[in-house]
Amino acid sequence: MDFMHQVRHRIQIRGTPSLKLALDISPNNVLVTADDTAICKVEQAEIAGPSPRKVLADRTIHLSYTMPTTFKSPVITDFGHARLGDPGQKYSGDVMPGVFRAPEVIAGMEWDSQIDIWSVGVMVWNLLEDGNLFRPFKDGHLDDELHFAQMVSLIGPPPKQFLERSGRCHKYWDSEGNWIAATPIPEQTLETREMRLTGKDRDLLLALVRKILKWLPEERPSAEDLYEDEFILQFMKETKSSV
Repeated sequence: MDFMHQVRHRIQIRGTPSLKLALDISPNNVLVTADDTAICKVEQAEIAGPSPRKVLADRTIHLSYTMPTTFKSPVITDFGHARLGDPGQKYSGDVMPGVFRAPEVIAGMEWDSQIDIWSVGVMVWNLLEDGNLFRPFKDGHLDDELHFAQMVSLIGPPPKQFLERSGRCHKYWDSEGNWIAATPIPEQTLETREMRLTGKDRDLLLALVRKILKWLPEERPSAEDLYEDEFILQFMKETKSSV
């Protein structure tokens, strides 16, 4: 999966090994490239049978064309919210789109480029499954308590080390890591939520997501580690064989 390779080279920028980049990754920042052959097919189809259009006095409105399926590498874009700094440097503040927020961001802790790893795990799930892994909205607004409750249901309670890093955690857990907030923990697991894959593909996806979604950012794999994950390697092999 070349996407992971691109993440790795942007987090550890070539030629500047002393710098790291936090990317704020989400599907909105990832574009799919198309090769010339795919574009030619679109052109030929338009010539042979022009798509419906509505001609107005000042413009022509064309029916949207379905994006052709290609096997080119995704490209990370929009670095407007990226943070560049030294290895180990920490940042603070609220970042990341709602459903992709890492637990340390929600808890108001300092964070680093490992928030990107969390985002990748959530994004992989959302792209492969029917709907978002986390649905932390109540009355149309993001709800931190609901978000944490859903995390507990899917990846288990946080370790004490996580709880000790932010006083905000005491709103949701006691000193032993037991949930004390009013929002009930949903009765679900990653296994019950996974509905699209079967056999080895399903096992590898669940293993990948469990590997990534760790409460402690230092326990998450690096982008380079993910590049060697069996689920991603399998996808890369299938992609190359289809080209």
